Amino acid sequence: MGHLVNLLQLQTTLFFSNSPTCSSIALKPHTFEYLKANVLTSKCKAFGGGEMDALPHLQTLRKFPREELVAKVVLVRFDSTLLLREQGEEQRFQPNALFTIKYLHQSGAKVVLVSDWSVKTNPRLFVAQSVAEFLSSLLEYKVVPVQCISQNVVSKREGFEKGDILLLENLSAFRGEVANCSKFSQALSSGVDIFVNDYFSRSHKILASTCGVTRFCYANLAGFHFEESLSQLRRATESNTKPHVAIIGGGNLFDKAAALHSLTSRCDGLVFVGMMSFQIMHALGLPVPLNLVEHGVLKEALDIVQVAHIRNVQILYPKDFWCKNDHLPKQLEIFRAHRILDGWVPVDIGPASFVEMKFMLSRCKKVTWIGPVKFRTSNCTKGDSELAQMLNQLSQSNCNITVVGNKACEAMVKESNFTFNFTMIKDASVVWEFLKGRKLPGVMALDRAYPFDIDWSDAYSDPAQPLVVDIGSGNGMFLLGMAKTRKYLNFLGLEINKKLVKRCLDSVHWRGIRNGYFIATNATSTFRSIISSYPGKLVLVSIQCPNPDFNEPDHRWSMLQRSLVEAVADLLTANGRVFLQSDIEAVSLRMKEQFQRYGKGKLTVVHEQSFAITNSGWLKDNPFGVRSDWEQHVLARGDPMYRLLLCKSTTTE
Repeated sequence: MGHLVNLLQLQTTLFFSNSPTCSSIALKPHTFEYLKANVLTSKCKAFGGGEMDALPHLQTLRKFPREELVAKVVLVRFDSTLLLREQGEEQRFQPNALFTIKYLHQSGAKVVLVSDWSVKTNPRLFVAQSVAEFLSSLLEYKVVPVQCISQNVVSKREGFEKGDILLLENLSAFRGEVANCSKFSQALSSGVDIFVNDYFSRSHKILASTCGVTRFCYANLAGFHFEESLSQLRRATESNTKPHVAIIGGGNLFDKAAALHSLTSRCDGLVFVGMMSFQIMHALGLPVPLNLVEHGVLKEALDIVQVAHIRNVQILYPKDFWCKNDHLPKQLEIFRAHRILDGWVPVDIGPASFVEMKFMLSRCKKVTWIGPVKFRTSNCTKGDSELAQMLNQLSQSNCNITVVGNKACEAMVKESNFTFNFTMIKDASVVWEFLKGRKLPGVMALDRAYPFDIDWSDAYSDPAQPLVVDIGSGNGMFLLGMAKTRKYLNFLGLEINKKLVKRCLDSVHWRGIRNGYFIATNATSTFRSIISSYPGKLVLVSIQCPNPDFNEPDHRWSMLQRSLVEAVADLLTANGRVFLQSDIEAVSLRMKEQFQRYGKGKLTVVHEQSFAITNSGWLKDNPFGVRSDWEQHVLARGDPMYRLLLCKSTTTE
């Protein structure tokens, strides 16, 4: 209670030098320093420019080798709200979504479509047959419905005898979809080689059709619509264009507090135009009808105001409202924001507020509008359209406009006369979740390409030397030992554990090693993109003691995937070697089978007289004379290691 009293004592008038009409909060010097050190740091750390890493670089359909699509079964998760709508504004968003499907079919892939739909999307479409006919007319290919999930009626490959493209059952009928059920995901992806996600509007949800299926497909890609939507999200949240003002509508400040802190850390001004404006006004000490105050959000609202003051971020809230009275249903009156009479409730923003808003926005180079101009008692207001007119005028000049949310987008389209000089993101939920600093599950589930250009000359004294890569390098004992005795080679460790990589890089620095380097990454997804940029030859790849989880059989897929094996087989130089070992024979056998199955016939087991072989065909000794820490541990307890050496044939180059 004492903390709340102290916060309430901070409420006074708010003054921002750039706006003569906005009020301000006067803070004592020691209070200012406390807030700067605590509130600003704790609330905004996750949202400051370079510190937000919630959008990784993905493997996209655009950059995936087109020849690799030929004869592959490709599962496409499409957005029914885009492709199944009747004639309307959604058509503007269709081209990339349609292009994803057409591109795959024209590339020789066997395309399988999956989505959820309801009569709300299109009253004429309910059963799969009607959806298939509708898609056939859009795509100009024959789409046929098949039952491959609920019933084992026909396999996905067999289904293509009936049409060009297959459509699976409505996902709305399956509980396993929203539960991200592993068995359902496996059934959904049965027989599928590649997964393409083009369903960006629910990328903040964990669904079987966007997350679960990625476990069972050897490559997972972002479709053209997904890629473009992700680019729009990046552009919308960039802070490099100044001044940048965010117009914030809607309500529920408590749930969006973290996102508002993010906007406060990125923007030069905040304009509140919805129910949240009353929470900000209440935090500023202005009289607000109690029925308009959201319960339990005062502390969050005060934090936002305080952080804005520290960063000198201008806050604008409505100065007047159009109000109505239940006893006078046909009458509207204008009231000053802090003088709303009893019995009157706001339904729209008043004219003085729009004049002030227009003055502020006229000086901006970037505006992001997220959330509708909406109040509890208003079903239809003119606020959205007036704001849309204002932003449309700004978009004709040199102002970057981004509009987020269905209501805001609809208003902009109505006022634009079909001339679009702005960016639209229809689903506000994705943007709010991203602004909260949360990683989007549908994005994170896709394969990631390495996001940075590697300066190999900085990593190695001679980047032209042949390269040895250890996948899952752990604490680096094997690579560091190899680098010490083989100066004529360069060594690279790929390890997913960032803490281990930091320790290894520290060891490289302390020991003065100039032929060893480590990268924190998921090699399954990034091996090809990293190694293909190396200027020298790849001569050896080692995978030692991968960690299987025998308690979770469904997770064994993550140990070694087809995409990694194919990348190793492609990038390894002629006569290059692959060294595999584990203290669990079943794991070594599985690795051997994977390389022989997906190595494209390029890799064969080495049988040289110089190597001692066990009766089961495993190498008795480590051919390099340098042991990893786990190998030392296993041998010390008297247990065997199951080793194998593969060689790339010279005839495949």
